[in-house]
Amino acid sequence: MTWGVNLMYYNCPNCGKKFKYAEDLIAYFGEEFGKCPVCGTMGVFEKNGARTIDDFDYEEIED
Repeated sequence: MTWGVNLMYYNCPNCGKKFKYAEDLIAYFGEEFGKCPVCGTMGVFEKNGARTIDDFDYEEIED
């Protein structure tokens, strides 16, 4: 049984945005991985794992 891709969940300390990145995109994003898509501030890591109950509260960053 598979749960899909592992996600890393963040919130932005500057603007409050909630967002998530798929762990398999670390190499793609490089130094930008974990940064807020709105203001560019490094996000505060909250949790990681398979999709959580509150998953839809977080915007998925894909490219």
